[in-house]
Amino acid sequence: MVFWRRLTLVADTMHALSTERTAIDAALLRLCDETAGSFTPAVAEAVRYSLLGEGKRLRGCLLLHAYRACGGGADATALAAAVEVVHAYSLVHDDLPCMDDDDVRRGRPTVHKVYSVAIATAAGLAMVPLAAQAAFRAARGLTLSDAEAGAIVRTLMRASGGGGMIGGQLLDLEAEGRTLGLEELERIHQGKTGALIEVSVRLGAMAARAPADQVEALGRYGARLGLAFQIADDVLDVTATTDELGKTAGRDVALRKSTYPALLGIAGARERADALIEEALSALHRAAVNSEVLEALARYAVERRS
Repeated sequence: MVFWRRLTLVADTMHALSTERTAIDAALLRLCDETAGSFTPAVAEAVRYSLLGEGKRLRGCLLLHAYRACGGGADATALAAAVEVVHAYSLVHDDLPCMDDDDVRRGRPTVHKVYSVAIATAAGLAMVPLAAQAAFRAARGLTLSDAEAGAIVRTLMRASGGGGMIGGQLLDLEAEGRTLGLEELERIHQGKTGALIEVSVRLGAMAARAPADQVEALGRYGARLGLAFQIADDVLDVTATTDELGKTAGRDVALRKSTYPALLGIAGARERADALIEEALSALHRAAVNSEVLEALARYAVERRS
């Protein structure tokens, strides 16, 4: 009975989030239109191709619902879109030949396959200041002060940089061909995947001017959700097809990466993901952050099929 209630909650939430994904997509389109003149035509086209590719918009949805769970009442879609810009940039660079060298992303050719490695590299770099500018403008649009908007930009950039997403990506590259223990594997993915998911919910709380204990609770929720999301990705890489994933299946094995299924087995990896989700939800409950949608998004992270 509990299982079916959870399944129904996840399904209902995913249906409801389709409206928010559409709103985030519209905000990304506006951003492309507003900033196209800031780049050379080829780079602008590559940025547009990357930002408007079909995606889950999970990070943006997490930000929106953290914002609402902490009492935010305005439209934070533009801030959610800024986080999605960072995510899109990370995918462009992650797919480059010097990184994971992938040809398919979100069911279509990767940016460097369409526009060249040089243009894809430049487009990814261009999206970093674009995200910072968009985040600052969005925060001011929510009536936050310059200081509060600046704190949001710093938090986003710190999570995206050497101490977060980029640092995790570097550790991941250095670990190819090596067998890692669980602690080292999770250190990689706390940065590579977890940092941006964690910052998404943190920014939602900060934008709502939540008290420090709620910001920290949402940070703990996001950090554990990020690891669980990566475990699900690792499992799907060995259990799903390229068509189901929208990206090339089996890349982890081809690149000789250490993964959760290789370390723990598929069943063990799923158990670890479930345990992380329970820790994530406990963090919310202890801080009295009540959101059925955040709970459902956490369940979705480990129960999804793509």
